[in-house]
Amino acid sequence: MASSPCSSVNFDSGLEIKTRSVEQTLIPLVSQITTLINHKDKPKKSERTQQAIQRVGQAVSVAVGRFVAVGEAIAVENEELKEEMGMACFEARRAGDAIAQLTDVGTVVTPPVDGRTTVFSDRTGMVKAARMLLSSVTKVLVLADRIVIKQIITSRNKVLVTLEQLERVSTFQEFVQIFSQFGNQMVEFAHLTGDRQNDLKDENKKARMAAARAVLEKCTMMLLTASKTCLRHPDCESARINKDAVFHRMRFALEQVMEIVTDARPCGETKVLPLSIYTGIKDFKSNVEGLREGLYLLPHQALSGQLEAVVERTEDFTDSAYTSHEHREGILQLCQLVRQDTDQLITAWMEAQSLNAKEATEEMELSILKTCQSVYELRRELHKVAVGRAADQLKLHTEHLPLRALKASGGEGNLEAVAEYARTLGEQKEQLVETCRLLCHVSGTEPLEITCIHAEETFHVIGPQIISAAQTLALHPSSKIAKENLDVFCEAWESQLCDMAVLLREINDVFEGRRGGAASGDKRAYVSLPRPGKHSANLKTVKAVKLDAEEQSTIAKLGLELRLLTSDMDTEVEKWEDQEHDIVRQGQSLSSMAYSMYLFTRGEGLLKTTTDLFHQAEVLSEEGLQLCSSLHTFSTQLMDEEKVVVLSEMEKLMGLCQQLQMGVRTPVQGKTATFQKVDSSIQNTRAIITVVIYLLPVCNKIVRKYKSERSSLGSPQSWRDRQSSTAVKDDVLNGKNSNGFGVKSLEQHMANLTFLESK
Repeated sequence: MASSPCSSVNFDSGLEIKTRSVEQTLIPLVSQITTLINHKDKPKKSERTQQAIQRVGQAVSVAVGRFVAVGEAIAVENEELKEEMGMACFEARRAGDAIAQLTDVGTVVTPPVDGRTTVFSDRTGMVKAARMLLSSVTKVLVLADRIVIKQIITSRNKVLVTLEQLERVSTFQEFVQIFSQFGNQMVEFAHLTGDRQNDLKDENKKARMAAARAVLEKCTMMLLTASKTCLRHPDCESARINKDAVFHRMRFALEQVMEIVTDARPCGETKVLPLSIYTGIKDFKSNVEGLREGLYLLPHQALSGQLEAVVERTEDFTDSAYTSHEHREGILQLCQLVRQDTDQLITAWMEAQSLNAKEATEEMELSILKTCQSVYELRRELHKVAVGRAADQLKLHTEHLPLRALKASGGEGNLEAVAEYARTLGEQKEQLVETCRLLCHVSGTEPLEITCIHAEETFHVIGPQIISAAQTLALHPSSKIAKENLDVFCEAWESQLCDMAVLLREINDVFEGRRGGAASGDKRAYVSLPRPGKHSANLKTVKAVKLDAEEQSTIAKLGLELRLLTSDMDTEVEKWEDQEHDIVRQGQSLSSMAYSMYLFTRGEGLLKTTTDLFHQAEVLSEEGLQLCSSLHTFSTQLMDEEKVVVLSEMEKLMGLCQQLQMGVRTPVQGKTATFQKVDSSIQNTRAIITVVIYLLPVCNKIVRKYKSERSSLGSPQSWRDRQSSTAVKDDVLNGKNSNGFGVKSLEQHMANLTFLESK
């Protein structure tokens, strides 16, 4: 581990490391230096050992030389850091040379008393050189990190300037020209901030960055349609209100990103996370258990006050008009029970103190256990209420009836009906806002609390925006642009409901101990730091096609659906006892690849361009065909009825995988065709995952049945060992038993800016 080398020698550069890319770059160097230092503890060593250590020293020197060359190249391209970077590189090179010299047995002039020339004769010199090397290398890395921050700030500034230009435009022609530039700038900004988000060590900052980037992603499409509507209907007050709200929210999100990137405090009032019930209970429980060893000698008033603060926050549940009488009574009774148990604990603790007991008495130990249990029961009840409320809300809004009604009444020009359905949507908004607040109380981690707050703010803002867009359409019912604008805001509402479903699942996972709630266990590459050949802030080196902001917005909804499916698949995979089963391993692999494609739709993860996405889709299709081979082998041991079910779904899966494979291999030209290929690839991937989600529980049930009823047949693994899957695998890969290829053309969602003036 990285901590051991650092702690054994305690090299402290005095610089705070905030990103994983800097940390990960330092770990191998720390490990090599620690190897050298630790070998000094042995006074005599064989010639072979000396040669090995000499090679390590030389390797360190060579690596530092390459590293310094990159640092010097960065210094040349960034005048403001030239002096600092040059000094840090000079010190790193000097330290690397010193280590190479200290480990070179041939350079020692005066041999030690025993006649042996060793690298261990100057321990102090080695430690000093190692300290200098780590300090200077860390400084180079931190300075390089400032280049990344500079890139993000420069990109943000370009976006802000263009945003101001967009806000002032008065003609469609001018708007088309500026928005095209704005879209490209937003794509650049999305990639820079996405890399930064993945690289951050602080999970809270990472969650805040994700929330701000989600706002920018959704608002980019809203800005397009809201601005078009305002240009088409310049005298419409509701259209102006709608547009102004989008611009305000985008600027606010851009400032949030800057606060995170530059570590700045927000101007004016400092915004801190509201104290959730989960946090309050966690702190209370910690203090209660601390009494056992006398670590927290809190006066009883402090412990009681801490509990009362928690109880006071439960009023968000008990005062809600949407909390049932049964749940309200249950929460109040549990609050009273925790009070009683806490009072008994304080009494037992005071008695132990009066007796000068060195450890907790039996009565005090029992009181601690009872208090912890009752406060856990309170937390569980609150979790059940919040999660149940959220699940009911999501189920209730599945049909999106108020949105449909607003679209219909707006298209008919019926202002009275719009006002009526606006009140209904307003009520739903208030319910969802309150539900997000309750989820925040039981979220279980601070990053999830931040996500809950983001969801609450999003519903609070988008609700009125939908209403203003509907009012504009009602005033201009024949306006295609006004209708398009309302559709975009409604889609943003639906998208946030999808996000809320994912959030709900993650909160449940944390409560049930399935994951830590930080990042769902996804693997990341830390790519924030400038790399050789890419030192400049100019990002024009990318050759592959990147989707613009509007196109990314269009596929975002598909991506969210894919995210929900991968979560369902992970749940099904966890139910298998045999995690090494071929079907399980291949299912996990498909889920992982589909998740990376979902991250692409958000401008995050390792897939940066459409070329990356198509390659991932092709690999996914090949893995799907491998799964088909495993399913065919699996089916050979089944009864006829079970065999028919598995083979039927296997053939569906085979056809979908071949369809995806042929689709991604078909060359296309032009942005529109590329976008359609992206859309089709994600649609086909979603269909593949859907079939696998159906197959996993079916196969698991069969495996369990055969394991219990036909133990004489052996495990499913032995079935596979008895059967050769080569012939089946060849059939699959050669396209036999194919259901054919027929990619369904999708409706083109992206707005065609070249025809704006004709609409």
